[in-house]
Amino acid sequence: MASLTLNGISKSYGGDGGMAAVTDLSLQIGDNQFVTLLGPSGCGKTTTLRLIAGYMAPDIGTIHVGETLMSSPEHLVLPEHRGMGMVFQNYAVWPHKTVYENVVFGLKLRKVPAAKARELVDRALALVNLSGYESRLPNQLSGGQQQRVALARSLVVEPDILLLDEPLSNLDAKLRERMRSELKQLQRRTGITFIYVTHDQAEALALSDRIAVIHAGKLQQYGTPHEVYAQPANRVVADFMGNVNLVPGEVGAGANGAGDILIAGVLQTRASLPAGVGSGSKVDVALRPENILLTRAANGAAKGEITEHVFLGNLNEYQVKVADQILRVQTHPKENFTVGETVGVAVDAEAISIFAKT
Repeated sequence: MASLTLNGISKSYGGDGGMAAVTDLSLQIGDNQFVTLLGPSGCGKTTTLRLIAGYMAPDIGTIHVGETLMSSPEHLVLPEHRGMGMVFQNYAVWPHKTVYENVVFGLKLRKVPAAKARELVDRALALVNLSGYESRLPNQLSGGQQQRVALARSLVVEPDILLLDEPLSNLDAKLRERMRSELKQLQRRTGITFIYVTHDQAEALALSDRIAVIHAGKLQQYGTPHEVYAQPANRVVADFMGNVNLVPGEVGAGANGAGDILIAGVLQTRASLPAGVGSGSKVDVALRPENILLTRAANGAAKGEITEHVFLGNLNEYQVKVADQILRVQTHPKENFTVGETVGVAVDAEAISIFAKT
């Protein structure tokens, strides 16, 4: 298998002075990892994937697989010579070809002998749970099965790195969840490095060993799913990674990297402080809805009023007015409060993120 290094990659469209799609992006992707490029539409993640695939050259920077230079402004190894596979959002299976003919196509281009090709196709179809479907046409398959055909076609050529561009976005919610699990298991079984593009935070958290959060063409944070969710590097990451309340706060007395925080003028707790933030600093505080505690025993606690309630099956979601702030709060479905009820409100100090005002 192979590691991948992106060093200071930049790419603009439209020549000098054109639109910057990717700016000074550096990543180190280890062998046998599942890495997700995550961000909103237009952030540069698909451009980054196409640069890795070799469909275009960077304006600045280099891309290496292991010690081998694949891309620079002056040098570009063609996609077919990179040892990579690509799975597209729209599957791109040929409707007039059977499953076997779709999967074997890349082997025929490489002039692999028929007997060996049959062996490799059988192995690839087994990996994606499509054994016995060789003679079916795509219109005889479900969307999830067509996606598996696209996966098998990429896997059959035994790539070192598999690139996946939002491959589950056309599937319904339940099938997408099932395919997530299958993709994770497939990556573990094959040991291939997967580089996956999505705008779906839940998908990224469920699949990845590491997540690269990209916004406006720039890398915002690169870390484990737990790090980018629970320890966001900045407001952009905090706001993008799931539901969050971003509310104003003020630092009271502090020492040794920790301080008393007054949140929304009412909630008080003690938390770790980022560099450059000290006593008296105005800050923004990120509170995840699941890390806010509601109680009926409001004595001695900050008080809030329940203004909205939505039952979501596996949880209750409330809007709670605390001072002049509306907080989104999620609780266990058995923790029930009524609209208009006054409740005690507290926060988990270890689960909040603090950002200096800019």
